[in-house]
Amino acid sequence: MEQKLYYWLHRAYMLGLKVAAKVLPISKPTLFLGKEALKQLCHSVSIMDIKKVLIVTDKGIVKLGLAKKLAFEFERVGVHCDIYDGVEPDPTYNHVEAGLSLYRKHRCQAVVALGGGSPIDCAKVIAACATNHKPIRRLVGLLKVWKAPAPIFVIPTTAGTGSEVTVAAVVSNPDTHQKTPIMDPKLVPIAAALDPSLMLALPAHITAQTGMDALTHAIESYLSGNATQETDRYALAAITLIDENLEKAVKFGQNATARQNMALASYYAGLAFTKASLGYVHAIAHTLGAKYGIPHGLANAVVLPHVLAFSQCAAKERMAKLADTLALTDSHVSDSLKAQALVDYVKRLQKQLDLPSSFDQILQEHVTELAKQSLHEARWNYPVPKYMQQEECEQLILAVAVNK
Repeated sequence: MEQKLYYWLHRAYMLGLKVAAKVLPISKPTLFLGKEALKQLCHSVSIMDIKKVLIVTDKGIVKLGLAKKLAFEFERVGVHCDIYDGVEPDPTYNHVEAGLSLYRKHRCQAVVALGGGSPIDCAKVIAACATNHKPIRRLVGLLKVWKAPAPIFVIPTTAGTGSEVTVAAVVSNPDTHQKTPIMDPKLVPIAAALDPSLMLALPAHITAQTGMDALTHAIESYLSGNATQETDRYALAAITLIDENLEKAVKFGQNATARQNMALASYYAGLAFTKASLGYVHAIAHTLGAKYGIPHGLANAVVLPHVLAFSQCAAKERMAKLADTLALTDSHVSDSLKAQALVDYVKRLQKQLDLPSSFDQILQEHVTELAKQSLHEARWNYPVPKYMQQEECEQLILAVAVNK
């Protein structure tokens, strides 16, 4: 009886989220695309009467010279820059507070994120804290950013997170090591520059992991109970671009066309999941990342086929449509076979991209708590096609552990 009550409460709540996604105004950032995108974004900032910005990035980006390149372009159009390069993978409240301190010290007027998902998420929260004078923990959740953040501009250097277009930012509580999402339409950046030249030096393994992150966004949003015709179009476009370009980008990193197409795929996938939301792959990946420091895209890549297999019976028609989009089977075979072909496709892609299929960090004594945390995240956030119980989640996590 308790499970049935939970099921119907969950369905009603998710229906409410679907209605809210249709009603709430969610803007799209102005998009600059191509080899001149960086210059175009800098010029756009300069004519908004913004004279000083905080560039939020990481030391790897600085070492590559990309932060210096961006600062030069800003200075060229009369915008002074200060750089915060202390962001680390899976940023915590401490990273946000350090960046916020610099923002206030130098009296910046806007935040510019340069990097992958971690700098972008950190920049969004810095911008929110700059105008909402309350602790980060009070911004966590849905629609808690009451005042408009400082202006946010985004320049991704990876093609995966879609953070340049989303309403969300995820930062970790340094005490509990739990990832805490902040979700509000006000977090959508004003503009984003997708410049493939910034991605040419990205290592193959990072290209593969971030590409699988984008694929997971597209697939989970397509299988979501809150999917719409609009989000379906974005998801299918993203999946098609990833299928055609991810391997090329991994194997031939200097292929600017493949890099640009992957950046666009990530953008489309971000548009899809911003309204349709995600699912158990992300809930489990977030938990594994917070506990063991496993990169988010890699965690998604490993967990994705297992969640697809779990959802197969409930989502076979939608999975079959994805299989048709990818031309994985003959058109006349059953939906069940097409759904299985999609699972096999993801496993095959894992191998082609030289990604692992399991993790040796996962300890059996942690599995119960990992499953509990994953289900807690999914419970009131993700309109999944099939509901997972504690034991089922534990078995799935064990399936991706080397030391079962």
